[in-house]
Amino acid sequence: MLSARGLFTEILDNDESFRLFCSIAASGETQGGWENGRIAALVPRGLTRLAPKIARHGADEDKHGRIFNGLLHGRGLDPAPVPADTDYTMLLERAGIGLAHSRLRADQPLGEQDIVTYLAHSRVTEQRASEQMALLLKHFGDHPEIGRAVRQIARDEDNHLAYCHEELLRLAAAGHGRLIHRTLRECAMAEIRVYREVSLAVMAHMGRLLHWSAPRAAVLRAGIRAVYAYERAAGWRRMTSLRMPERRDALGGGPVAAEATT
Repeated sequence: MLSARGLFTEILDNDESFRLFCSIAASGETQGGWENGRIAALVPRGLTRLAPKIARHGADEDKHGRIFNGLLHGRGLDPAPVPADTDYTMLLERAGIGLAHSRLRADQPLGEQDIVTYLAHSRVTEQRASEQMALLLKHFGDHPEIGRAVRQIARDEDNHLAYCHEELLRLAAAGHGRLIHRTLRECAMAEIRVYREVSLAVMAHMGRLLHWSAPRAAVLRAGIRAVYAYERAAGWRRMTSLRMPERRDALGGGPVAAEATT
């Protein structure tokens, strides 16, 4: 019987699949760190209060990249090349979600609508990250090799999600409600398509490394497509709702924890 715990244990126990998993994760986190850093530098004058929080978000993502690379180092492994079909961040950009890298490389200040786009994109992707880390925390929070990393990243992702809820609600109160609602839905529908494609690609690469049988691979593909069908029909709504989080000012712009390894 396939289970999330059993599947990830198999990936964790094999050096090559573990290397690919950590490399994909480190690449995505590092890319997210760069994006947030550029956005923090380009925040419009009327929203400068957000700059320290966006910078903190980016610093957390950079830290996560170092944590995943630290896990590789702990096993004496070098990072693996990241297959293009598993690059979640870049595939989202190609789908037109979030702020284009060409826009972030320019030295022109962003507008308020750009910040709404950034926060809506983050609200959707941080929902996914928080859920994935919650699953890992449930099964591997006490694991001797990766438990500390899982606990730290899970805590950070929950903070990022809380921050997105709070700041989007503030912008909605300032008159951006319709734009936020529309952008959240567009982001959610695009994200679930990209997530399906990336999940299929990752499982295909893992299957080759772990020599999965054709029936097992087919069951996993069917499961991924079933999740997509549910999210396409109704599950996307959890990514678009907004509520004031219990923890306010979750990022706060303060210093980032220095831990970068387990």
